[in-house]
Amino acid sequence: MNEKVSALIDSYSASFTEMLTKWIQIPSVKDTPAPCAPFGAEVRRMLDVAMADAAAMGFATRTFDGYAGDITLGDENKEMLAVLGHLDVVPAGDGWLVPPFAAVRDGDKLIGRGTSDDKGPSLCALFAMKAIKEAGIPLKRSIRMILGCDEESGWEDMAYYCQHAQMPEMGFSPDASFPLINTEKGMLSMRIKSPVAADGLQVKEMFTGERTNVIPGESVAVLEGGQELVEKIAAYAAKTGLDYQAELVEGGVKVTATGIPGHSAYPEGRRNAIGMMLLLLRELGVEGAFKTLADVYGMEHDGASLGLSCADEVSGPLTCNMGILHLEDGVITATLDCRCPVCADLPGLMENAKAHLPGFTVEGDWKQPHHVPADGELVSNLLAAYHEETGLPAEAQSTGGGTYAKVLKQGVAFGAAFPDDEDLAHQANEYVYLSKMITATKIYANALLRLCAE
Repeated sequence: MNEKVSALIDSYSASFTEMLTKWIQIPSVKDTPAPCAPFGAEVRRMLDVAMADAAAMGFATRTFDGYAGDITLGDENKEMLAVLGHLDVVPAGDGWLVPPFAAVRDGDKLIGRGTSDDKGPSLCALFAMKAIKEAGIPLKRSIRMILGCDEESGWEDMAYYCQHAQMPEMGFSPDASFPLINTEKGMLSMRIKSPVAADGLQVKEMFTGERTNVIPGESVAVLEGGQELVEKIAAYAAKTGLDYQAELVEGGVKVTATGIPGHSAYPEGRRNAIGMMLLLLRELGVEGAFKTLADVYGMEHDGASLGLSCADEVSGPLTCNMGILHLEDGVITATLDCRCPVCADLPGLMENAKAHLPGFTVEGDWKQPHHVPADGELVSNLLAAYHEETGLPAEAQSTGGGTYAKVLKQGVAFGAAFPDDEDLAHQANEYVYLSKMITATKIYANALLRLCAE
């Protein structure tokens, strides 16, 4: 590691914290499109702030109609290495102990939505580029940071960027964990719909979930019934040990199922509140579409009862999450987010799901899995940088998460979470340790120098 670069990064600690605080205070959640703001006004404001901050550091910047922006260090005519981050965040959700967009400082912690996913890590890479620039190190490859605005939804940003700019072939996304992820599962997203049954228990209201890639931590429904139903719910809660609360309200019984939220790619140790609600409804005598979902999804996260279960040694087992379940005008609409191993036949899995969902219409799309060999220039240099800066073991891993690495021919996910960090992506009280952000910045600088310095 270049000593001058390392010293510069140490000197950036206060300015890094100040800039990350400013970025977190912009609630860049996807919203109603507006002119030059395809993902809403706040996401566009975040993009403009990021580009202005990079320009103030002396970088050449470009924006692409509110879809994305890029920041370049070095000669644009040389081969480029990409660093792909994103500025949008998932909705705050419930359970926060502090305001989610206040950027609350607690000692070495900075708490807020987007601190780890992905504003903090993106800033680490940007400050690494700043240190290399200020150290005056000549480059054989230029470095292009691309900041997207729709990573948490449909990736329309990357599609637009690729249509209007040349995407580098090699690079990394600071949007996962260290040491390095060179295998990302395929992604199968399904939207299912069915009218509810006229017989059995009647569900009068239900609206759970905002994003398909979030494991919902709470589900609320209003059911037709009275005190007897409240008592049955209490008995089921006692029998199962699950957290259900019921109360009489105008028009019926309001029931709340409280689970454990998380990222849909990592269901272990979480508890999907929609699944909890479905099992309760089945216990109480619901029929039709709700019962079908209870039977084929329930609280499973491996897709087994939908005919989706599969696994391989490279990428592990399939995971399946129901992130949204809405009832409106007698029709339920739900989403299934499946993270599929490299071996999976994604169209075939969708047909299996259709066969297990009688009475439902099923629509879907998918992204194929992504794998970069571990013995190539990219992976070996990134792992070496991580090991040199931390002294920790460095081996490539697989993930069910999906990052922008997939848009590159040779792309991997690289940091910025460390192996011992608490995983709070898409959860309440998301935070980063600021000291670890400085370490991550040094890792990124080390990696960029290995790959790009003359």
